[in-house]
Amino acid sequence: MKFLEEIPAVRKIGADRADLLAVEIVGHVTAADAENLFGLLEAAYALHPKIDVLVRIVDHGGVDWRGISRPTLEQGKARAAQHVVRCAAVGEPDWTRDARGRFETALPVDLRHFDAGDEEAAWRWLDARPAGG
Repeated sequence: MKFLEEIPAVRKIGADRADLLAVEIVGHVTAADAENLFGLLEAAYALHPKIDVLVRIVDHGGVDWRGISRPTLEQGKARAAQHVVRCAAVGEPDWTRDARGRFETALPVDLRHFDAGDEEAAWRWLDARPAGG
């Protein structure tokens, strides 16, 4: 395996709010990267019954959906519906419409898309800032 292939696509971003999970997703997302994201979310849920989420997408290279089990995806969706209040999606592609379509009823999460150049507005919408910012 080459060194660059070992860098995870999902990386946590520090934030000034403990009840906000901010992540950056860079390049292609493997099944292992998706598991990492679900683990970060579960850790946040364990600490805070309700959280906000910021997802920054950089150089989107697709997602290996076939490598992620259906039960894992269903559990992730159900847990997000229970715990996530607001989610800011920053960058392209805009996956928010697809996410809304995965719920049988109205999406229980306030989900908004922001262009990459509007990331500061996303942080303001979440009443947060990157750590050190």
